[in-house]
Amino acid sequence: MLRKFIVERDIAGLGELTPAELGHVAREANAALALIPGIQWQHSYVTADKSYCVFMAESEELVREHALVARLPTARITEVKDVIDPATGVFAQDEVGLSSRDAVEGWFAGRRGVASA
Repeated sequence: MLRKFIVERDIAGLGELTPAELGHVAREANAALALIPGIQWQHSYVTADKSYCVFMAESEELVREHALVARLPTARITEVKDVIDPATGVFAQDEVGLSSRDAVEGWFAGRRGVASA
């Protein structure tokens, strides 16, 4: 089963690369993918000094292997547990009779208690 991962990369000046230079980076990443079964690169978000790459992979180890083969820095790899967007609230079930705002505030209050315990 493929799981989703976000890979954060710190790359100074990344946002200043030309489309051709970004194309070269993509070709290197694709060449590494061709050598490693069980991983797919979905897309990347490029900011001034970072990229956030979305991968589908069988394991975090395969994501790390891809970074090594492609010679790309890796600051952090995080597994995505779920995705929410504005439509998520439309489908939410209010099972305990709380308003959405009360439910969210209660959840965050409980999390603060967990963090300080």
